[in-house]
Amino acid sequence: MTNSIHKFTAVSIFAIGIFSTHAIADDDLNEANAISKEFGLITLDDAKVKALAAKPGVIKDADLENRKFGKGWDYEFEIVDSDGKEWEVNIDAKTGKVSGMNRDWF
Repeated sequence: MTNSIHKFTAVSIFAIGIFSTHAIADDDLNEANAISKEFGLITLDDAKVKALAAKPGVIKDADLENRKFGKGWDYEFEIVDSDGKEWEVNIDAKTGKVSGMNRDWF
C-alpha cells in the first residue's frame, strides 16, 4: 500500500511538472508573438530558420530578449549541433541578421 502511494505521488508530481512547463512555454510563445507584432519584428519561425542556417542542429530553447540600453530585440536560440555541443545563436529581431554566435561551455 505504501509503495503504491509513493508511485502515485511521484507520477502526480511528474505530471504537474510537465503540464506547468507547457503552460509557461505557451505563455512565452504568446508573449513573443505579441511583441513581434507590436514592434514589427520578424516572426519566431523566421528567426528559427535563420538561426539553423547559421548553426545547423536542434533548437533546445528560444527566447525573445530586449537588448540593453534600448538597442532593440534579439531572438536567442540554444542549439545542439551534431557533435552534441551547445551553441547560443542570436538573431536581430528587426533585420533577421545573425547578431552573435558562441559556444556554451557549461
